[in-house]
Amino acid sequence: MDFEKLIFIDLETTGANPAVDRITEIGLVEVDRSGNATHWSSLVNPGVSIPAFIQGLTGISNEMVRSAPTFAQLAAALHERLQDALFIAHNARFDYGFLRNAFSEAGYSFRSEVLCTVKLSRALFPAESRHNLDVLITRHQLKPDARHRALADADLIWQFWQKLGQQIPQDVLMPTLKTLLQRPSLPSHLPSDTLDHLPDTPGVYLFYGENDLPLYVGKSVHLRQRVMSHFSADHKLYKEMRLSQQLHRIEWRETVGEIGALLLEAQLVKSLQPIHNRKLRRQGSLCSWRLKDDAGVHAAPELSYASDADFGRTDSVYGLFSSKRKAESTLRELAEHHQLCLVQLGLEGRAQSNKPCFGWQLQRCKGVCIGKEAEALHHARLLTALSGLRVKTWPYEGAVGLIEQGGSGKTAVHLVNNWCYLGTAESDEALQDLMEKSPARPVFDMDTYKILSKALMKQHLTVRKLSGVTVENPS
Repeated sequence: MDFEKLIFIDLETTGANPAVDRITEIGLVEVDRSGNATHWSSLVNPGVSIPAFIQGLTGISNEMVRSAPTFAQLAAALHERLQDALFIAHNARFDYGFLRNAFSEAGYSFRSEVLCTVKLSRALFPAESRHNLDVLITRHQLKPDARHRALADADLIWQFWQKLGQQIPQDVLMPTLKTLLQRPSLPSHLPSDTLDHLPDTPGVYLFYGENDLPLYVGKSVHLRQRVMSHFSADHKLYKEMRLSQQLHRIEWRETVGEIGALLLEAQLVKSLQPIHNRKLRRQGSLCSWRLKDDAGVHAAPELSYASDADFGRTDSVYGLFSSKRKAESTLRELAEHHQLCLVQLGLEGRAQSNKPCFGWQLQRCKGVCIGKEAEALHHARLLTALSGLRVKTWPYEGAVGLIEQGGSGKTAVHLVNNWCYLGTAESDEALQDLMEKSPARPVFDMDTYKILSKALMKQHLTVRKLSGVTVENPS
């Protein structure tokens, strides 16, 4: 490995969220090319109170850090120490995320090659189910000086590294390290610092080509990880390679949680029409089967289009299809599985009205076409066949706010009416503004319907009824 030095590092913090919690102690073991190790540590004044639980876990009290330097005071020397080093930590995303955030607040841009020893242990010992530091102490006979103190834990990681060098053959260890350290090569048109501020939070990312041509829109609960995965794969997958070659600019929009990311992705794909997105593109001929039962007459299913019917408020609507061909194909499959008559369904004609359909001759029809089965019974079996495709009617009188609680403690309200996503707000003022600007009849979207109906069924969102509020067209 071509690194000037290895840095084995551990942090103690006031909590688990790098966006709101702070570092209380830094410990590291710096190892040069000759294998000489230098130990360094410092308490850090976090500027906030340390929770009692954390004090009990680490033994670091508010009194201990009161006179300690702040991170800003340590930042310059620490930043210099970490340059040209391989950053090695146990559950490295935690430590690296905290340091990047702390450096950013102190006015420094920090970026380093990172190796996670949890992932390394999993890769080398796949038969083992647990890989936390306490387990590694026992498994590899490491010698702890203390636990949950930064320098002591950093030293344990250094000990683990040395044990691997003794226990694992080089022809196994080195390829494993190489695989874990494979770094995405940035596309040639992107500035080198493009990914420096990309957060590892839920959200949507947008790839643009030359002249700001929309190339691709994606979503993830870990934005940074997902974007980087595109570049890790660009030498393996033709699609990723083409995307990488065309990419000139990256934009991202953070969301509170996954559902907000899903809704925003579906909305942006339809509005921007990126050339590499095939799914979620606008379906101009969205259609559905509708059953009418007038005065006991069991008519054939009728194909209705979203441009003519309000699917969110229409009863007896079954399935959402992007084309007439897909709708008819699905109905034919159901007919075959449930022995329904294609003539009765309106999918086939016949030369003479008193002759059996072709399906009857193949024992795929129970004879409704020639009076062998009552029309009411055939209709009942059709309802059973279609039941799994039924489109749910909108269960509220008008627009509602769907509240999503994020892992960071933030809250967002998704404004929805008639299964249509109208936008997201993080304040009552923004919500009111959204409602005032929303169209009287938003376009029904199949993907948004699926996202919202699934989320509501699983109770992932809290419903806030907007009583007395109507969504009107501002024009």
